[in-house]
Amino acid sequence: MMATPSSLPLRTEKRRGVLTLIVNDPPWNRMRLAYMDALEQALAEAASDPEVRALVFTGEGEDNFSVGMDLKQLINETDGRDGVEAILDQRLRVLSMIETMNKPSIATLYGYCLGGGLELPLSCHFRLAADDGAKIGLPELELGTVPAWGGTARLTRCIGRDRALEMILRSRRIDGAEALRYGLVHALHPLSELKAAAQALGEELADKPPIAMAGVLRCVVGAADKPLPEALAEERRAFLRCAASRDQAEGFRAFIEKRKAVFTGE
Repeated sequence: MMATPSSLPLRTEKRRGVLTLIVNDPPWNRMRLAYMDALEQALAEAASDPEVRALVFTGEGEDNFSVGMDLKQLINETDGRDGVEAILDQRLRVLSMIETMNKPSIATLYGYCLGGGLELPLSCHFRLAADDGAKIGLPELELGTVPAWGGTARLTRCIGRDRALEMILRSRRIDGAEALRYGLVHALHPLSELKAAAQALGEELADKPPIAMAGVLRCVVGAADKPLPEALAEERRAFLRCAASRDQAEGFRAFIEKRKAVFTGE
């Protein structure tokens, strides 16, 4: 998967096991219809690409991650897409692909991260934010509508009912520091270092054993919605898959030999 030309709505870069997916519509980085089409295809390819072990989602430039959907397209171009429900279905499908993929994902939040520009990061496993200048929120009520890409559900699960209601009902934009206090993001970095930090975290995760990584993601994502016996059964299946792998044998040998393990996904 090579880097794509800068004229395309989605740019991709792959380095050291990390696939970076860049919404390419500066300075606002709107998640337009063509971007979602390209993102859906890129995610399908990444899921089956053994060279991709982690994903990073970011925006072109340093102004904004994304202001979300292009509202003019939503108003004017829905007929050619079988209506607004088909557009919504695609966006829900794409975010579910990110959330349930057996590869970890990281989002960078800086500048405006509004509407879909927050809902996509909420589907990721890690979120890093700029320590200054981020404006993070779901302001859909100001437009007479509601978040519709899973924002209400995922934000509530992430920060709790009361804070989610305050952010959504008051259309509040919070900064990186408040997002960190809420548990919405995992860490803060200076804007100039944010994308490098995401790449570094991606490389750290890419070094982990892929079979075990996939098992952990299957166990943890959605665990709160499963009865305990079902969650324990999933954990047991993940352990047995690892036990049959060469990676577990390599991990054990490396520990005994006091060296760094080299995992191949086998």
